[in-house]
Amino acid sequence: MTGGGNYRFCPQCAGPLAWLVQDEDSGPKERLRCAACAYTHWNNPTPVLAAVVECLDREGQVLLARNAAWPGRFFGLITGFMEAGETPEAGICRELLEETGLEAVSVPALIGVYDFQRMNQVIIAYHVPARGEIRLSPELAEYKLLPPAEVRCWPAGTGQAMAQWLRSRGIEPQWLELPKP
Repeated sequence: MTGGGNYRFCPQCAGPLAWLVQDEDSGPKERLRCAACAYTHWNNPTPVLAAVVECLDREGQVLLARNAAWPGRFFGLITGFMEAGETPEAGICRELLEETGLEAVSVPALIGVYDFQRMNQVIIAYHVPARGEIRLSPELAEYKLLPPAEVRCWPAGTGQAMAQWLRSRGIEPQWLELPKP
């Protein structure tokens, strides 16, 4: 059984967590559980916000950025986690401003919701028209601006959102070939 993060002890009683089977609405299910207090670690996917950033003051070019923690020179969408008490739209505008210094010029438009099981995430992707001076946070190492027709999509996660946005603009996506692991 995979998943569960690095949880080894119960956050309620500090007892050890173990993979235990218990009857649930859909039948028996194995999850990390505490035998002492019946706590269950649900390990639900985390919502992640993503932005296809269209720079209106740069001839509509798309902003792609490289996260400082990523190996190699892969560039992707601006992403981040929602904060408690904010809407997804407000969250992606906040992330955009924090990570790039750019401001959204209209309400973000939902592109779609995408499964990203490798990271146990659900990606909520938006098209965000933006303006301003690009000032990267320390979280991002570099950026590039590309005309939409020159963007090459990656086959997983936010790459699916980019492809869907390109199709909505009448552009057939071109795909990157990633090296085999």
